[in-house]
Amino acid sequence: MAGHDTNEHPHGADRLCEAGDRVYSRAVRQGRVPRDEAEAVPCLVELALLHPDPDDMGQLVPTSPLEVMTRLLRSVDEEVSASQARVGTAVAAVGWYAGLDGGRVQPPAESTAIRVLDGLQRIRAAMDEATEACTKEVLAVQPGGIRREDELREGLHRGLEMRRRGVRMRDLYTHVARHGQGLHNYMELMGDAAEARTLDEVVERLIVFDRVVAFIPANTDRTMALEIRHPALVEYLVTVFERLWRLAVPLTAPLPSTGIEGITHRERSIAALLAEGHQDAVIAERLGISVRTCRAHIARLSETLGAASRTQLGVRIAQAGLDGPPRSGTDGELLPAVSTTPVSESPTGR
Repeated sequence: MAGHDTNEHPHGADRLCEAGDRVYSRAVRQGRVPRDEAEAVPCLVELALLHPDPDDMGQLVPTSPLEVMTRLLRSVDEEVSASQARVGTAVAAVGWYAGLDGGRVQPPAESTAIRVLDGLQRIRAAMDEATEACTKEVLAVQPGGIRREDELREGLHRGLEMRRRGVRMRDLYTHVARHGQGLHNYMELMGDAAEARTLDEVVERLIVFDRVVAFIPANTDRTMALEIRHPALVEYLVTVFERLWRLAVPLTAPLPSTGIEGITHRERSIAALLAEGHQDAVIAERLGISVRTCRAHIARLSETLGAASRTQLGVRIAQAGLDGPPRSGTDGELLPAVSTTPVSESPTGR
């Protein structure tokens, strides 16, 4: 059998290769096989399934199937016994280490205060659990523009169930969302259980249940989220929401006038962001509009202010006092820098 690589048959007697199965079966039926027929399956000799016939060295005789079965069962029994011994040793070691720690139970590696939810299925499961446990209030920030009908339909059954339980809901959207009839239909179905307000721009998606657990996005492709139960962090996120809520305009109320003839509310927002040095794509994303729509507003803004270039437009914006948000006596305290830092959108929400 010289010249044959034993690695060609990396198996045991419990799972013979096709060639080995064929030769061994023939040997059992015939009582022996010529040695040269077994040259291609050295595994049979290595596993002691075939051995030389003492009366004829040119022949190989099989080990009886009953003996092979007995050998296999004995091997399994030995492995099980060894595993049981290892389990017993591990349990004893755990007891010893626990004794060193005075019997205190250490927290798990993944903190329950902040959980990383990886994958849409796990995110939806956690959201459903929080929805079912909610008894008082839901605070939600919904970024982007006009809400898609499928998003609103998906969240409607959750909203109606919470309404039945007496849960109050407050939602923040961008002003652009006002132009979607689906949102108005949704709010009408929710009745007095839900209230919506809008802003020029909002932080990325945030949902808080009963001021106990909050969900925020954790990556840019919306496949991960953070479930936050740390009281201080949840309180901070609620504070962010409340400050935005005070600055927002009720969905049922008209947007305030900009105070400048020919300049719409959206164009004033665009002017302020241009003054901060943002590119068209960033402005469009923050206001929940398309880049094409954003550029159309910039062109109209340039025409209204009589600017022939982007540089001149910047000067005209500053001269007109459009380089900041409109001031009013009810604005309240402005949100800290976190409100203008883009955070990836989470797939959760209504």
